[in-house]
Formats: sequence, structure tokens, C-alpha cells
Amino acid sequence: MPIPPFVVELRKLVGSHELWLPAVTAVVVRDDRILLTLRADNGQWAPITGIVDPGEEPGVAARREALEETGVEISVDRLASVSVSPQITHGNGDLGVYLDLTFTCSWLSGEPYAADDENTDVRWWPVDDLPPMSDFLLPRIEAALSGEITPRFAV
Repeated sequence: MPIPPFVVELRKLVGSHELWLPAVTAVVVRDDRILLTLRADNGQWAPITGIVDPGEEPGVAARREALEETGVEISVDRLASVSVSPQITHGNGDLGVYLDLTFTCSWLSGEPYAADDENTDVRWWPVDDLPPMSDFLLPRIEAALSGEITPRFAV
């Protein structure tokens, strides 16, 4: 589902004005590859991302998004980074800025496919040969693959 119902309700109140929303990024690793999605809204490759539902634990949101978008089961292994996205203008003109929690995740089962209408393709990419993607996503992937114990964040 591209727009969560609670965001639809908020948009009735605030229109297309900028919303500040919590979000997750799941950097799913299998061997020396990461799982990326080709987004339907902007035609760019990205790790699995999504909005955290009200009251939902962020790790649970990362697992849910992975299953909804790619059909794979994952484990959420660690918090890799906390960051803020640039302002994003969605295809319908809605503005958003996202407080992102990026998690390093491991593939458990399932063969990936574009499981919803948010993505047109899903595939494994070698860590050392990633496709072009938005600049603000690359530090998330780097943090997730770093092996560091503590999460990265700006100060």
C-alpha cells in the first residue's frame, strides 16, 4: 500500500504541506549481496524503505516492509544509523521529511519479487557493484554494511 491510511487522514487536514514522519530502511544482506527495489514512483533503485505505523516498533516495521515489498522474510539484526531525509516531493505533490532508522538485516527465506505496486523490480546486487541511486541512501547502506556496533548519527 503506497500511502498508509493514517497518512491519508493527516493529508485531509494538512493538504500537501510538509509532514515529518518516522520511517525505516532495511538493508537486507545475503552473502555479499544486498536486496534493492526499483521504485515505481521515481524509477530509482533503493533499499527497502517505509513509514512506521502509529504505535509500531521500528524493527517490526522493517520486517513488515520487507515482506510487503519483496516477499522475503528477514531478521532485523541491528540499528545501523539514524538520519533525516532531505525534503521529498512525492508524485502527487505531497511534501515529506522522514526521520529514518536504518537497520542491518539478514535474509531468512523467500525469493524476492515485486510484491506490491510500490516497486517494479526487486533483485540482489553485489555490494561492490550497486546501481545508481539517490545520494542520501548511500550512507545508509554504508552504515548497515560497516559492521560497527553503535549506530551512526549526525551531531
